[in-house]
Amino acid sequence: MTGDDRPTAPPVRLPAEAELAREALASPLLSRAARLARWAEEGVRVGPGGELPDGRLAEAAALLGLDGDDEEAREYAAWAWDLAVDTGLLEVREDGDGGDGGDGGDVDGGGDGTAGTAAPGEELALLTGGGPADVLDVWLGGLETVLADAATPGLEDLVGELGIGEDGRIDPDSLDLEALDWDPEEEADFLAGALTNLYLLTVGDPTVTAGAMVPLPVLAASLVAPEDMEHPDDDVLEEISAVMVRLDEQFRMLEQTGILVHHPMDEALVDEVDGDEPDTPEAPEDDEVARYGMVRLTPLGLYGVRLRLLEAGVHAPAVGDLATEDARTLLAALPGHGEEAAREEIEGWLARRAPLDAARELLAAARGDDRHAPRRRLACQQALSLVGPEAEPALREVLDDGHLGGLARVWLSERGLGDVPAPSEEMVFWLTVDTLAAQLATEEGEDDSEELRDLVRGLVDQHSGFFDKAWRVDHPATGEVLEAMSRVHPDRQAAKDARKAAYRARSRG
Repeated sequence: MTGDDRPTAPPVRLPAEAELAREALASPLLSRAARLARWAEEGVRVGPGGELPDGRLAEAAALLGLDGDDEEAREYAAWAWDLAVDTGLLEVREDGDGGDGGDGGDVDGGGDGTAGTAAPGEELALLTGGGPADVLDVWLGGLETVLADAATPGLEDLVGELGIGEDGRIDPDSLDLEALDWDPEEEADFLAGALTNLYLLTVGDPTVTAGAMVPLPVLAASLVAPEDMEHPDDDVLEEISAVMVRLDEQFRMLEQTGILVHHPMDEALVDEVDGDEPDTPEAPEDDEVARYGMVRLTPLGLYGVRLRLLEAGVHAPAVGDLATEDARTLLAALPGHGEEAAREEIEGWLARRAPLDAARELLAAARGDDRHAPRRRLACQQALSLVGPEAEPALREVLDDGHLGGLARVWLSERGLGDVPAPSEEMVFWLTVDTLAAQLATEEGEDDSEELRDLVRGLVDQHSGFFDKAWRVDHPATGEVLEAMSRVHPDRQAAKDARKAAYRARSRG
């Protein structure tokens, strides 16, 4: 959590804006929409809602390199055309708006079912003449349209045979929309939740960030299974299966935006979930897990989902955000970063400052007796490890500082610099307590790590009578640290000594 208690996501590493814009331009749906918008340069007659007439869909599909005689291809063409209209790549002028009614090869108005003319809109020029931010704005507008479509089931799915007339068409006048089992807000929240969880699974796992796929069952389980449920019961498994099919269908649509890469479920498995007799499944391409569907966010998808999280009030940092912040903000944020992301963040921060100035700023920010101070000092050590020898004067200036003298001696000694005074016993014990307090704060809310257990065992084994001296340390976290040592040390006598020392430390305060 951040200081203002907003929900927090791990930091994400994103490409440069120019690279993201290139990805957006290359995404299937936007690139097709742009081609159709250019095709309409002379004006194309359209229906009342701006839709491309059936007679032109085959032509549009062929222009996109699709089979104009194939129903699915015509559907892709219609989808791209609609996106062009929704994003402003195409501008629709209805008859009677004062336009010239350009025909673009179509018959003039009348009984052809058309009601206006579509021609390139102002947004189209942004794709070629605008900057990366302009391109991404157009792409984001298209993404929102597709997300809304993906969260909206087809009318046939909602009503079944209800409202079907003799001609096989849906009769809108016969529908009771309030009686439908569909909540638009709930559907949108479901898809948003799925993308959020996919984002968290991606940025929280280095293997996924590097391009590994997330199994669809894992994502579905993250949406419906209670966190503390080790073995889902039959009801939960059934719900997971239903969610998998639902996501599989939605991801097929979203893949066209470039937001994700999707390997769909084996059709035989979909039949099983739907209750039909499954066909004999083909051998999976990679392994059995792949049959259940796989998905991953692209860098463009990480960018898009992160923006949605920010708009929802989530603290979703990107690596590089801290480069212009002050040292205290940097040190407070670093413990939430993985090792590689933290290093990149520190390097970006240091690149803007002279080494000596940076070291002094870091050391000043590391001071304090507040509950977050130990983590800041641990982060300070991490940052100072990347500072060059030019920072030496700053470290010598704090050798007598009770909070910073210990880490300054470590920094100087690691670089083989001479004239480093030996620390007092008091300073050694204070630094020990401070380091353990930082480790405890890092693991807050989690089970004690093996790293903490090894650290505690090593300290007690190396220092005879450790607890007799440790309880006297003038550090705000002394009692808490000793209590934790009693919990993790495997030796019963040592654990007992730690509890007694913790009691004495708290009584002394």
